[in-house]
Amino acid sequence: MSALTGEATRAAAGRPGSSAAPDALAAVRALQSGSRRRLVTVTLALAVALVLGMGVRVLLGGYTVTIPDFLAILGGETIPGASFIVLQEKLPRAVAGALAGAGFGAAGALFRRTLRNPLASPDILGVTQGAAVAAVGMLAFGAEAGSGAGMAVAALIGGLAATAVVLGFSTAGRSGGRLGGGPSAGSGGLAGALGGTTFIVAGIAVATLCQAVLSGVMLSLNQHDLQSAAIWTAGSLNAVTWERIVVLAVLLAVLLPAGGMLHARLAPADLGGELAHGLGSRPGRTGLGALTVGALLAAAATAATGPLAFVALLSTPVARGLTGGRPSLPAAALCGAVIVMAADFLAAEAFGGARLPTGVLTGAAGAPLMLWLLVRSGRRS
Repeated sequence: MSALTGEATRAAAGRPGSSAAPDALAAVRALQSGSRRRLVTVTLALAVALVLGMGVRVLLGGYTVTIPDFLAILGGETIPGASFIVLQEKLPRAVAGALAGAGFGAAGALFRRTLRNPLASPDILGVTQGAAVAAVGMLAFGAEAGSGAGMAVAALIGGLAATAVVLGFSTAGRSGGRLGGGPSAGSGGLAGALGGTTFIVAGIAVATLCQAVLSGVMLSLNQHDLQSAAIWTAGSLNAVTWERIVVLAVLLAVLLPAGGMLHARLAPADLGGELAHGLGSRPGRTGLGALTVGALLAAAATAATGPLAFVALLSTPVARGLTGGRPSLPAAALCGAVIVMAADFLAAEAFGGARLPTGVLTGAAGAPLMLWLLVRSGRRS
């Protein structure tokens, strides 16, 4: 968008007798500079909020830890009671919540920008449910509940499989609905090829099917595994381990940069599919890659913490509101991390002795937003 605007203003400046061109060029540059400054400011503020949130999660709550004691524990000193609570409970929850929230937030940003639909989110379109089915299925086949690598691989396969099914059903029978990104893909690139409503309906259907399969798989588990699976599928950080955290961190280290690159390459598609092709972009191929990376991000986060409801749905509109409507994958990822951090702290500390799964609070916050998005979409259409 900025490149196209720059070309237009340079062309205007080159016309003889165009006295308004310098003023227009200065106005466009001022707007671009202000937008960039706001984006940088918001991103830094979200990063600071995340660090503060992690500090609150580790230091405060039912068992408080002083900053000197926390630093001493990190330095290797053993403090009876405090060392175990910090290293085995508080710190793993904070790190896992930040990483999983970033994964969900980035996945939501990729789905939203690719499909250009406010309801395009992996936690609505069956991706997280497919990952959950595969991960819980590992328990049914005798895997250990705490196996980080095994559940991660299963969840990745399940999330990709669910995405492939949704893509298959949403493109079946559509004339000209190729995914290669050619001109026949429609004016909206991949979004035009899939059809917004068709993709959403297919995703909801797959999510419902996965939920039914998940219920059946859970009934086949023994009592111990059933209890673990029930807590995990509600979206809980209670069972996070350092093994899961390491696996998730490695996956995010690969997927987040790839997602950021694809998210940026989708920018020309915001101008429309035909103009994007004229600028040399291939929104179909790029969008397909973005959906794949988004599905992997959501599946990896699901493997670590369970399907935290609506985090991916919440993150993108909140981030866009903060940045003035400018799409930003880092801002959405940080929003997701802050949301999970706040929800986990409230779920563990705000209800007295009752410790709710984190997904209960994210679901309670996301349900009204989803209804508002539905009403807003209806008014626009």
